[in-house]
Amino acid sequence: MCKTEVATKVGQTGPPPLEPDKEYVNTGREDQMEISGYQRSRVRTVLAWLGYLFTAGLLRLVFHWRPDWMLKVTHTSCRLGNAGAVMLKDQYKQIFVEKVKTITKDGTSVKIVPRRDGRESHLLMPGLKSSRQGSSGDLVMEPLYHDDSLVRYFSNKKLKYIWNAEKQSYSKLRGIEEGVSCAYFHNCHGLSEVEKIRRRVLYGANHIRVRVTPIIQILFLQVLNPFYIFQVFSCILWYVDEYYYYASCIVLISAISICTYVYQTRQMQRRLRETIQASGTVFVSRGEGEFVEVPSSELVPGDLIEIPRYGCIMSCDAVLINGNCIVNESMLTGESVPVTKTALPNPMISKEQRDVHFSLRENSRNVLFCGTNVIQTRYYGNQKVKAVVIRTGFMTSKGDLVRSILFPKPVDFKFTRDTYKFVGGLSFMSFCGFVYTAVIMAIRGDTFGKIMLRCLDLVTIAVPPALPAALTVGSVFAQGRLKKRDIFCISPSSIPVTGSINVVCFDKTGTLTEDGLDMWGVLPASDQRFTEVVHAPSLLPRGPFLITMATCHSLTKIKGQISGDPLDLKMFEVTDWELDEPGEEDTSKFDTFAPTVVRPRHPDVVRDSSLEINEPGDTPYEVGIVRQFTFSSSLQRMSVIARTLGERNFCLYAKGAPETIASLCKAETIPVDFHDKLLEYTQHGYRVLALAWKPLHAKVNYVKTQRITREQVEYDLIFLGLLVMENRLKPETTPVIRQLREANVRTVMVTGDNMLTAVSVARDCDMIDPSHHVILVNSVLPPPGKTRPTLEWMYAEDTKRKVEEVHCDPWKSTAIDIDLTDQHFHFAVSGKTWTVIKEHYPELLPKIVVRGTVFARMSPDQKQQLVETLQQLGYYVSMCGDGANDCGALKTAHAGISLSEAEASVASPFTSKHQNIECVPTVIREGRAALTTTFGIFKYMACYSLTQFVSVLILYWIGSNLTDFQFLYIDLVVLTSLSITFSRTGAFSKLTKDKVPISLISPQPILSVILQMGIQTTAQALAYLLVYVQPWFVPYVINPVDEYASYENSAIFSVSAFQYITLAVVFSKGAPLRKTVFSNYAFLINLIILTLCTVWIVIYPLPFMVDLLELKLMPSVLFRTLMVGFAIINFFLSMILESFILDGYIRRKVAAATECCAKTSRFHYMEIEDEIANTPEWPPISREKSDLAQLLRDESNLEAIVQRNNSRKESENSDSSATITSIDVIPDRDSCKGTKQLTTDDRPKSLHDIHRREHGHTPRRRHLSESLRYTRPSDFPHTDKEDLPIGQKKGFHDLDLIEGGKQVLPPAGDHVSYDISKENPSDYFTVEVEEKELLEENSNL
Repeated sequence: MCKTEVATKVGQTGPPPLEPDKEYVNTGREDQMEISGYQRSRVRTVLAWLGYLFTAGLLRLVFHWRPDWMLKVTHTSCRLGNAGAVMLKDQYKQIFVEKVKTITKDGTSVKIVPRRDGRESHLLMPGLKSSRQGSSGDLVMEPLYHDDSLVRYFSNKKLKYIWNAEKQSYSKLRGIEEGVSCAYFHNCHGLSEVEKIRRRVLYGANHIRVRVTPIIQILFLQVLNPFYIFQVFSCILWYVDEYYYYASCIVLISAISICTYVYQTRQMQRRLRETIQASGTVFVSRGEGEFVEVPSSELVPGDLIEIPRYGCIMSCDAVLINGNCIVNESMLTGESVPVTKTALPNPMISKEQRDVHFSLRENSRNVLFCGTNVIQTRYYGNQKVKAVVIRTGFMTSKGDLVRSILFPKPVDFKFTRDTYKFVGGLSFMSFCGFVYTAVIMAIRGDTFGKIMLRCLDLVTIAVPPALPAALTVGSVFAQGRLKKRDIFCISPSSIPVTGSINVVCFDKTGTLTEDGLDMWGVLPASDQRFTEVVHAPSLLPRGPFLITMATCHSLTKIKGQISGDPLDLKMFEVTDWELDEPGEEDTSKFDTFAPTVVRPRHPDVVRDSSLEINEPGDTPYEVGIVRQFTFSSSLQRMSVIARTLGERNFCLYAKGAPETIASLCKAETIPVDFHDKLLEYTQHGYRVLALAWKPLHAKVNYVKTQRITREQVEYDLIFLGLLVMENRLKPETTPVIRQLREANVRTVMVTGDNMLTAVSVARDCDMIDPSHHVILVNSVLPPPGKTRPTLEWMYAEDTKRKVEEVHCDPWKSTAIDIDLTDQHFHFAVSGKTWTVIKEHYPELLPKIVVRGTVFARMSPDQKQQLVETLQQLGYYVSMCGDGANDCGALKTAHAGISLSEAEASVASPFTSKHQNIECVPTVIREGRAALTTTFGIFKYMACYSLTQFVSVLILYWIGSNLTDFQFLYIDLVVLTSLSITFSRTGAFSKLTKDKVPISLISPQPILSVILQMGIQTTAQALAYLLVYVQPWFVPYVINPVDEYASYENSAIFSVSAFQYITLAVVFSKGAPLRKTVFSNYAFLINLIILTLCTVWIVIYPLPFMVDLLELKLMPSVLFRTLMVGFAIINFFLSMILESFILDGYIRRKVAAATECCAKTSRFHYMEIEDEIANTPEWPPISREKSDLAQLLRDESNLEAIVQRNNSRKESENSDSSATITSIDVIPDRDSCKGTKQLTTDDRPKSLHDIHRREHGHTPRRRHLSESLRYTRPSDFPHTDKEDLPIGQKKGFHDLDLIEGGKQVLPPAGDHVSYDISKENPSDYFTVEVEEKELLEENSNL
């Protein structure tokens, strides 16, 4: 694969690209699946049944394991519209076969009957040809043509997929959260009974039911597992061969194992059902204001429900259309902080508002999610708090969470894939033994039945039936050790995967740093300058700054206690104000409305004569919060509309990310050193917020405040200053980061916080060494003539600092080498730059990810994309986070570790009760121990099988075999006990740099098995030959009753019994990945007991032992002692080979040879590291002193562009639009004119673009922000020119052409005439607009 192809592949995240000749469902989504249709064939079905009969059901058993094979054998491929069954294949290569069902819209099942002439089936309209009643009671119709009254669907992973006849494809059944406008919800007044029944048929009952599988079904499915089928086959074979005791023991052990599995499965399903399943009653509208109480299971999308005053547990996802709710969303977010949910804005009650499409992401603050706890509602007068149901059942947010538990992403681990290859190798060995046995027994003249019996018996020896169970024991013990440390794992199969982790991504806030923030101080601004820092904000004069801190939050009172976001809580506490939520009796003071009221705790402490209020004795100093625009992570701000008691005007108060707030403020109110101050605090790791306000027009009354949108008021704000808060590192963070880095585990920070704050925290916790450079990758506006943004690379620190002096002892000859071309650098990337790189520079993405350490301002989707990209480069990735915004990354990572106990955290395999990252090295250590144990147990089981295989082959040579109780002693007493105690060895006390092997198909494990088997085979062969030359030796004579007692048998058994013990010790590795074997007392005691017992049996067995094991006791005690000596020599040779040769010299040689000869087998990230190391001129860093303040300005500029692009998409999708036909400037003198044909690539994005293309530079900001006018066409009876309301100004760096609050751009192909004055910066821009529909503007705003 060439580098370009690799880069392109790495740049892609999410589902794989579509293939043109295939059909898909959920296109472009994470659950994208390939779909193909099949129609039953009677001929093929009959042939399949004949196959079942001829193979005694074996073919049907194979089809049970591979239902897709059964579908292809019994069906023929057809178009999806005619399919009776579909086959689905997801991006993880999982295959699902689902039956297509057909029902009428009233719920009647329909059975499809094909035509007698064999042509394609179509559906009948009832009664048009013939209709008859089937035996099952379903309506049966002979097909003639399609019927729109019928619904064809199939179900997969608890979701329905409906046939769309127009698109000729299946689509996932969704609620009403997509494709509807906000006005739709306010027009909902309840469903009629007929419509409710139809929707109930389509959507089903509103419950998230976890089915508890019947015991008999679990038992049946478990018995049909390939492992147990092989066990059944082996036991039948052993019974036929008269190995009654051994076969009976295996049957008993298997029965106990199956019963244990059934019990555990039922318990887990019951616990999950009790946790998830909830039912209750809800009040549903039946029209005309009537609400009736119905079971929550009867809800359907579109129902209008009432939210009780004192709260409830939501049983569906619903859009709040009236009133406010205080909600605890800890089930989803993991944060038990109450959240205020506000009503969805109603565009119908205000002509200023333009109806927009509802977006679940953008309007999440207006949605009550299933499973969340509504603590209380806030209603006014007798008005009910109402919501419209948008999703029910498994379509809800809680349903999606449960589905992720029921259908987890498969763990793709190289060790697991290699296991199948290794078993394939053992199967090949058994085939060779099969041929060997068949040949020698045929030569001997044995019967065909006996030959087959012996050959098949050899197969059960070469491929150990207990292998799958033995491989899971290590993970089970590791799970128990993690549980003792309060780390819970819901997927034991994920534990060995964590042993390969080489990258850990950390969220910052709440994970690396404390949840709470401490107030450091505030920095007020006045006259474009910052004043002195105020560390006690309560001493600030009464005014907009203090009012913003007291009002701009989402705090509420619950049972007398103020609750809310920790940041808001801390900000409000330092004001020394109090919050009150008055009842209806207090509404008279605030226009018959009951707002949240805040007031100073000590009203006579501070006075401000500038506020026109009455004397304190007449009117108390209070501020009422009448409207709240909640915080949005996409907008990075929140604001409130409030009014001070006694004042006439309402005011808007806002807080948010400094760059965002600054972009909404008037340029003349922003301090000139704004970015420098912001840089100063963020570089020191402080959390910085900006505050702003503005008075609204005097004509804005309460009714208008409730109808207005945030875009209509969040502009032209007055900048107030900065709020600086301190976010301290958790005490456990730095030691853990150091421990991980010392173990060569790479650490990455991915956060939604500010870039420089994240870089500072990364340095503080030693994620970045003090001597290493941090290179900020910044995307800036495209240069003239180019359409894509460019990338800038600059140091985050001062690159001109002097090299620190190095002192050494002059009397010692110590050489000090200072590397002046230090290649140790880390990239720091913001979310906006990440998007630009993915879209415009995908070839750079691998390098950015390989050297990236800080990823800031990352959205939840971008966090998931980062994890996917790391995985594509060959990293094994762990993600550690504490909130719902990390859930996507937690699910995607190889090992997600959640620090939250919320139900949403079950999406990750690991959950820690302790809210710090100490669990991360613990999980990795246990994973390494489990993986080392699994490696050791696999090699042990393989060598055990091959050792027994060799013993049987030697004895087959003379027509003998091991006896029943010899097999029982080896397999049950020795093997089982050693396999269990072998896995009890715990993890090493600390992480080390030693790499954990993850591939069985690599030189070292293969050499280990081959060379160890060479020693074991040689020892058995020598024992066999040695017994032949003894004077008392009597050769074995084949007898009709299969009595196997012989000297050859005794010699082979004596030596091999010790070999199983030797191999257990040899493969039980200790440090540096596991504790020493001496710490595993159970294993040590087991070894001692087994060794003593085996010595006893070999040297001086009791008579009952001789009879039980059917031994022929060798007359020479000296020879029996010699067998023990053989075992001792065998032990030391095996230990020397494994510990000193294979793990020492050969391991280094193999690693060197692999490095030189197998470059293509290296992970892709290693190749990128080499490429970076061999390219010292990359990245192209600016050698000038970094101007980070300018970088922040550029970042703000880019943010404005991103927001404009989003605004443009909304504008293009809206019903009302306007087209610019000319852009004109009233000229003064010496102006530049021209006309240009616009293309898609050179459409002007703003007035800056027009000026830049003509003059080669961007005009200064103040030249473009004076005024903007537009001209209506003459056919409208209005005045020719009016001031154009700017609406929401996205950014003061790059003023947009805006009409009615929306950006308006000339379409490609139009002619734009422009006339920009070169010398008169105060000219008015005039935009001539051709409108399709005019929206009335609110002159009061």
